Amino acid sequence: MQKLRAALTGVVAFIFSTSVLTANALHVIPQPAEMDSQPGTFTLSNTTVIIPGTNTTEAKFLQTYLLDQLQLDLSLKPKASKNFIQLTINKQLKTSLGEEGYQLTANNDNIIITAATNTGIYYGIQTLRQLVETDGQLAKVAGVKITDKPRFAWRAFMLDEGRYFKGELVVKKLLDEMARLKMNVFHWHLTDDQGWRIDIKKYPLLAKVGGHRDSTQINGWNSKVYDGKVHEGYYTQEQIKNIIQYAAQRHITIVPEIEMPGHSSAAIAAYPWLGTAKTSIKVPCKFGVQYDVFNVADPKVVAFLQDVLNEVMALFPSKVIHIGGDEVRYDQWKADANVQAYMKLHQLSTPADLQISFTNSISNYLAGKNRRMTGWNEIMGSKLHEYTSEKDANATQKLAPGTIVQFWRGDLQLITDAVSKGYEVVNSYHAMTYLDYDYKSISLEKAYSFDPIPEGLDPKYHSKILGSGCQMWGEWIADEAAMNAKVYPRLAAYAEDAWTLPANKNFKEFAEAVAKFW
Repeated sequence: MQKLRAALTGVVAFIFSTSVLTANALHVIPQPAEMDSQPGTFTLSNTTVIIPGTNTTEAKFLQTYLLDQLQLDLSLKPKASKNFIQLTINKQLKTSLGEEGYQLTANNDNIIITAATNTGIYYGIQTLRQLVETDGQLAKVAGVKITDKPRFAWRAFMLDEGRYFKGELVVKKLLDEMARLKMNVFHWHLTDDQGWRIDIKKYPLLAKVGGHRDSTQINGWNSKVYDGKVHEGYYTQEQIKNIIQYAAQRHITIVPEIEMPGHSSAAIAAYPWLGTAKTSIKVPCKFGVQYDVFNVADPKVVAFLQDVLNEVMALFPSKVIHIGGDEVRYDQWKADANVQAYMKLHQLSTPADLQISFTNSISNYLAGKNRRMTGWNEIMGSKLHEYTSEKDANATQKLAPGTIVQFWRGDLQLITDAVSKGYEVVNSYHAMTYLDYDYKSISLEKAYSFDPIPEGLDPKYHSKILGSGCQMWGEWIADEAAMNAKVYPRLAAYAEDAWTLPANKNFKEFAEAVAKFW
């Protein structure tokens, strides 16, 4: 726990028994594209200056880090002849390094970080943090030349707070760790059957009723034991704005997930007219897939969801909005005469067709607001679950173009199916990326072996794989300590999976580095 607490407060201290420093003594996490030792060693001291150029925000971040963690009080100055750290924007590097790449060089006299954007500068600083080695009372950086950029543009971590609310401080700690690892998407699962965690002004009961449950199932999926304790919590819109700003300062985009049409029991508990059954329910205390779903054949329900999304879009600048779409039980739709009449009127043959039709209406609505929709791969109409019959899952409707498919379950051929139809994919295959799984199911080495591009995928479709996501589902994760035990150190493995070229990955070196990282 002491190492973990140090990591979560941003402490980086590398202690070596020898005074001989080499750039390759450390495996930087995630490992850079190119990293070569160079002559010389740069020694940091209170006389070292930071030359920020136009990168004032990033320079102040570096200045604060060095003061807080290494007790070095460096000044910001416009120029210096030696003993400096210089941050330089070179927009021409965008062609070769993109928006997030950077170059870093260190020698006896200086350290220079160059990038096309502030994001690249920030990631160069994150690498520099790992290169600092303490030798007695001195902080040094071995001579090095690094040229680096990410393999994938989407490097995500997902936190499920629908099941257990964690709170602002916990989220900010996670964002700090993501930033150290150059992860750039925080996928925030804010609503589910067991809890609604975002304040919606037009519908205040969503948070006040939907954010509260009377008790919680414990001891596993088949357990009939409940803890008898109230669990509640939600984020005000001011808190969300604060967290979004905090993430943006760390070059992280927050993608909110508002579940629809399934995993909607908490919302239906707040407003029963949203459900197909139109009956009053309580927020479920039991985990697992629930029976209640939104009545997507009712225009009032669709208008409600648009209202919710309007407030979500007003809060979140992300160009991508996640609507879930997974694990929808079709029983209520099949049993309801009005839903059946709606399907007949609109020539929708199966419940899967109804779901795709609804999903497309949301996708088109978001597109009209200059946003893109993403959802779990059930949104394509595939049969993934034992409770769904082949007949009900047999869809003829086609998913709207521009939709991002987040693959989590099913045959890997479903990824080929998606990309061959023109959709972009985030690979979150559960057997490789679910952080709620124990270490017997997904060891650190197994997590490290994950490749977002599935084996056998035709190279012509590789560009359709946006990247990867690792998921911290919360059913049995009641507190921060339980969460941290699952997240760390596997988060570092997933960061390297998404950033580093496979040819540059080495598990032995990674494992040695991660032992020092936290």
